[in-house]
Amino acid sequence: MHGSHRRRLAITALAAAAALLATACQSGTPAATQLNPSAVASKSAGKQAAAVQTYLTISPAPGTKNANPAAGISVTAATGSKVTAVTVKAAGDQVTGALSKDGTSWHSTYALPTGTSYQVTATGTDGAGRAVTQTSSFTTMTPSSAFHTEIYEGQGATYGVGMPIMLTFDHPIKDKAAVERSLQITTSNPVVGAWYWDGSEQVDFRPRDYWPANTTVSFDGHLDGVEGAPGVYGVHDLTQTFTIGQSVIAVASTDTHKTRIYVGGALKYTWPISTGKTTTPTPDGTYLTVQKGNPVRMIGGTKGKAGYYNELVNWAVRFTYSGDYYHSAPWSVVNQGTTNVSHGCVNLAPADAEIYYNLAIPGDPITIEASPKGGDWDNGWTEWFLSWSQYLAGSATHLAVEAGPQGSTFVSPSAVPADTGSTPLSTSATGNYFAA
Repeated sequence: MHGSHRRRLAITALAAAAALLATACQSGTPAATQLNPSAVASKSAGKQAAAVQTYLTISPAPGTKNANPAAGISVTAATGSKVTAVTVKAAGDQVTGALSKDGTSWHSTYALPTGTSYQVTATGTDGAGRAVTQTSSFTTMTPSSAFHTEIYEGQGATYGVGMPIMLTFDHPIKDKAAVERSLQITTSNPVVGAWYWDGSEQVDFRPRDYWPANTTVSFDGHLDGVEGAPGVYGVHDLTQTFTIGQSVIAVASTDTHKTRIYVGGALKYTWPISTGKTTTPTPDGTYLTVQKGNPVRMIGGTKGKAGYYNELVNWAVRFTYSGDYYHSAPWSVVNQGTTNVSHGCVNLAPADAEIYYNLAIPGDPITIEASPKGGDWDNGWTEWFLSWSQYLAGSATHLAVEAGPQGSTFVSPSAVPADTGSTPLSTSATGNYFAA
């Protein structure tokens, strides 16, 4: 190629470059943006995401596939930053939580249901007060070992004023406090109570004093995702609503041979009775009615030997598992009011037994007084054997529960109002199950 031709090509290239440069300088938008706007936008978003990550941190982290459901969801703010709101989306599940008073953290209220996908959006402010947002999507694990829970109370059923909420588990529970914290109670009337562990597979809620009559009780066990023992998780929630009926309280004295029946807070009946004879005394204690039947076949002793009996008994209301009842006993009417001749039951005249039978429902308190025999724990529903302080000692959290129309909260026992309940109408007597 001749030198003159090469110079013309170079001049032409320089002119073209100058024209391009002039065009770029005249534009209001930077050349880099014109040439590759998507790359610039992506770079800008990356910087912003990195900044947000600094201000708000969500756990479980984005993309987690087998998150521990027992840990729940937490959002924490960096120094100088604040969390203002957190929303959680999950199929069919409502996840609630609480923001700390200083606005630096948020945590879900309960464990997370297992095997579920979640989308978390947290909003807040950085150190300069500018709005920031962070998100996380994750999935909780599906455990290989699970515990299941049953509640005694039936949906829509009515119980007496002494009725405990009774939960049983099909695996021993090691982290009892975690299970307690998952349990919520809503009551139409304010109630103070506590949870009590009877071994490792049963926990019962009992009010400090008897339930207010005509109270509606709703129980919510947020047990799905709770790690009850190492590697053993709850996999279902549990809900039930039932009613506390009118107050019906029976007090029987083995000494005076009389029973008092209080209905609606007032003494309604005083009847003559016969309780257990010397060899088979009726045991002391504040029990609850467990079941009733009309008639009930009662069998005791050894067939062919003295003391054996096999009878159909009418108007029978049971209060111990070992077989103690309030029941009709026409054969002992002559002894009722003066002498104890029964095999351990409380004998009543037929008309009186029928009246009590028609009043009684499961959970009505029955107290036996002045017996030479002490009551046995778990021989029936014996939660009212214990004083309030003894009952609190059986809680894994050692906290009282304040329940009402808005739900329940755990509080220090010293923070609850003073107890004004009195026996026999409001609560049981201390040491009621000891022998006289």
